Amino acid sequence: MDAKAEELPDLSLDQLIELERRAAERDGGGFDGIDADPGDGDDDDDDEIVLAWWQHPMNVVTLVLTAAIIAAMIGWMVGDARRPAHNTVDTGFLQDMRVHHEQAVVMSLMYRSLPDVDPGLDIVARTIVVGQNIEVGRMIQMLRTFGEQEAAPSDDLVMQWMGMPTEPDQMMGLASEDDLEALGRSSGEEADRLFVELMVAHHEGGIHMAEYAAENGEHPEVLAFAESIVHGQQGEIAELRDQLD
Repeated sequence: MDAKAEELPDLSLDQLIELERRAAERDGGGFDGIDADPGDGDDDDDDEIVLAWWQHPMNVVTLVLTAAIIAAMIGWMVGDARRPAHNTVDTGFLQDMRVHHEQAVVMSLMYRSLPDVDPGLDIVARTIVVGQNIEVGRMIQMLRTFGEQEAAPSDDLVMQWMGMPTEPDQMMGLASEDDLEALGRSSGEEADRLFVELMVAHHEGGIHMAEYAAENGEHPEVLAFAESIVHGQQGEIAELRDQLD
């Protein structure tokens, strides 16, 4: 290869062929048996090297944007198509049980902050805090997977999915504000007794809700989750009563 060829910048095969053709035209001949195109003597246009369509910056940008849009559309359609089948019981149960669990956590934290409480009950309360916080996380994740709101609007009636629409503060098993205030003012044996009474009633309401969901829900994970709540809270009720005796 001669020195001039070595000085050529990196060009595509199409561009090299075009340069060779134009060099042949300037020498008065054709290129590879092809006669030079007749012209009007104006060589201005011949001085410009035309890039292949896939090398033009605007074409590249257009292709990238188009590919991104198509990918986003496909992702949305696939995600929507994979949304698990579920019914209103699944959704309502998860939304209401989340609120139900959150109050159990609050009551347990309140009890643990009180003076002179029973050490055994304190351990049960700590178990409730940890366990029900984990279950709240599972409920939120399932609701996200279903494409549902993580919590029902605060002014909506609860337990509609059970055919028992009621005000939020009247949800089955929930402690009232007066109950929580009484617990917060208590200590010692009185605190132990109040905590057990309120938590047993709370768990019994939760069990009833979970049993309904296990019988009337649709999604397998919700059904299994509801059944686990039934068994778990039945066990905690027995433990709470044993500790108080």
